[in-house]
This record gives sequence, C-alpha cells and structure tokens, in this order.
Amino acid sequence: MKSNKFLLYGANGYTGRLIARFASGYGLTPILAGRSKAPLEEMAKQLNLSYKVIELDDNNALTAALREVSVVLHAAGPFEHTAKKMAQACLETGTHYLDINGDVAVFEMLKGMHKQAVEAGIMIMPGVGFDVVPTDCIAVALQKKMPHAVRLQLAFASTGGGLSHGTAITMASKLGEGGLARRNSLITKVPLGADGVAIDFFAGKMQASKKMFVMSIPWGDISTAYSSTGIPNIDTYTGIPKKVFYILKFQNSFNWLLRTSLVRSVAVKKIKALPVGPSDDQRKTARSLVWGRVTDATGATATARLCGPDGYTLTMYTALIISKKVLSGDFTPGYQTPAVQYGQGLIQEVPGVEIDY
Repeated sequence: MKSNKFLLYGANGYTGRLIARFASGYGLTPILAGRSKAPLEEMAKQLNLSYKVIELDDNNALTAALREVSVVLHAAGPFEHTAKKMAQACLETGTHYLDINGDVAVFEMLKGMHKQAVEAGIMIMPGVGFDVVPTDCIAVALQKKMPHAVRLQLAFASTGGGLSHGTAITMASKLGEGGLARRNSLITKVPLGADGVAIDFFAGKMQASKKMFVMSIPWGDISTAYSSTGIPNIDTYTGIPKKVFYILKFQNSFNWLLRTSLVRSVAVKKIKALPVGPSDDQRKTARSLVWGRVTDATGATATARLCGPDGYTLTMYTALIISKKVLSGDFTPGYQTPAVQYGQGLIQEVPGVEIDY
C-alpha cells in the first residue's frame, strides 16, 4: 500500500495552512515543514500532524527529510529564490517535486531539469495551483478545438477575496520588471500592460456574463501553455481597474525607481502590516474567472471560459488532488504540465467549478 504522506514545505504560509487544514479530506497526511519552529509547532498541535524545521540551505537536513517521502509540495516563495534548491534536492533523493509557483522564469528553469528528472525517475510539476491549473486546462481544451491555432490568449480575474502576504510580496519583488509575451515561440519582453481589453467572463450557468477590463501581464502560461500546446504566440491578462491600466502605461519612465531595493522594501513593509490573507468568509464569497481564446491563420477563433472558487481555495484543491494522484503512482518522469499529464478535465475535479466550452 502506498504512503499517504508528503512533505509540505512552506506549511506556515497562508496557502500552506489552507492545504494542511484540508489535506485529511483527501486522505492525505502532510508533514509540515519550513524555517520557523514556533508557527510550525503550533500548527502541528492544532492539526495533530508532525513537523520539521528545515532551512533550504541545509542540504543535509533537507535531503534527509525528502528521503522519508515520495512527494514534496513546495509552497514557500518567492520561488525564484527557493525552487532551484528544493528541486535539486529532489533530484538527489528521487522525490517528486510539485509547487504552487507562477513565475515564468522559474517554470523555464525547472523545465531545464527535464532530462535529469527522467534519469532520476521523478516528476517535476510546478504550477499545481491557480497558477496554472485552470488556465492550463483551458489552453489544452482550446488547442484540441483548434489544432492549428497560431495565437492563444488567456485571462483571469476574481470577484472579492484578496491577496496573501506571500503573493503580494512576490509581486513587490517584481516591481519595475515589465511584461512578457510569447512571440513566434520565443519568450519576449514587452511593456507591462502592453494590451488592455474588456472581456465577457463566465460567472456560472445561473449568472449573467461578467464584463471586466483586463491588461496583459507576465503570467506563468507564457511558459507552461507553450509546453502544453505548442501554440507559438501567447498573451496572458489579469483583471484590473481601467484607471490603473492607464497609469501603468507610463511605467517605463520610472521602472528604474521601482527596481530599487528601497522602493521594494517599503512595499514589503506595507504588505506585512496588512492582514495575512483573505478570511474564510471572504474566500467563500469570492469567485475566480478564467477566459481563453485561440485564433488560427485565417482569423477564425474558438473560446472557452470557466469559473470556480477563489484562487486560494482552488489552489488548495488542485494541489491536494495532484499530490494524491502522484502518491498513488499516477505520474510521468520528467518535467510535466498539469493538463498534459492529467487531461483538460482535471479542473472539473475541483468542487464548484463550472465550464463553458
């Protein structure tokens, strides 16, 4: 019988806590792990779970912990600083690597470990949360609708909810960096908010469509959707107030200032003074909305939309669903994307998801 235990690193973060709280509903037992003993110890007592205090720089302690499990779910960002250390330790110990990252550069870095992962017999699958499961499933569904598509557009928005400290701090660390798009199969730098458009999102079968303004951003699908579909031109968008979009049109002139450590540290300080993330009540009423469109060389288009729980709740579900699949032996060695490995129907395993294909 296969073990139901996995290492949950970053367990004391906002999303990590959600995953730990609901893991038993999937018959899973996380071993809580992270850098700070006090919050881990408190969580372990509340949830009747074991815990380990591990610094990612302590390779001996990290590999010892990974050898006790077959899967790690890495939830400690910013992933640009943490993912490589964890993934390399997984290669050393033969442990499957999952994370909830959404950073294009991190996806590309981990994709570069594909051959090593195959040789180690492990699967590397970043982006098992809201970044990027729903958008990846939409991308694969659309590519099947239109196999010769030359352009893919993906957009997401939310109603209600809010940001966790971890997500907000990761965003602060990217201030002044600009945007990204996929052009002729290559990742290309573009201005943040290079494009803005109003989109009719699907709000559920019993609701009217919800029109929202979105602007282009460097979302993880710039990397993953290309791996999943091979479509050579990809743009990703998020919902944002129109007035903010117009302000960002002038960002190029002061990007140098936003990249300074002073500005970023002030932003992080302000973030830490806010609530750690949305409350349970806020999450219950919030909804995440996803839209996608493909276009072929003739200009013909196909569209798909979905709505579901707020992003943090959706991440909790998809991370646990995928962890359970891997623990049961459902994996392919090497770098994989969620919808290619588990099919476009993966997102329909999440409670509360409605799809308009």
